[in-house]
Amino acid sequence: MIIKVLGSGCTNCKRLEENTKKAVEELNIDATIEKVTDIKDIMKYGVMRTPALVIDEKVKSYGRVLTTEEIKKYL
Repeated sequence: MIIKVLGSGCTNCKRLEENTKKAVEELNIDATIEKVTDIKDIMKYGVMRTPALVIDEKVKSYGRVLTTEEIKKYL
């Protein structure tokens, strides 16, 4: 499973990344978490607001920081 956190590196982007890492750890899932900061790469997903969460190339959320529990539901 490949999980991508899209964002410029702002506080909310960092919080989403931390919550994602925690969710993966709590569920003991074998996943790779990547941080995508290049605006051109982010635009390829059609995301207009960050942070965004992409799981296996499908956008699951954008424009808000998901909680660890919300992320677990997507995993």
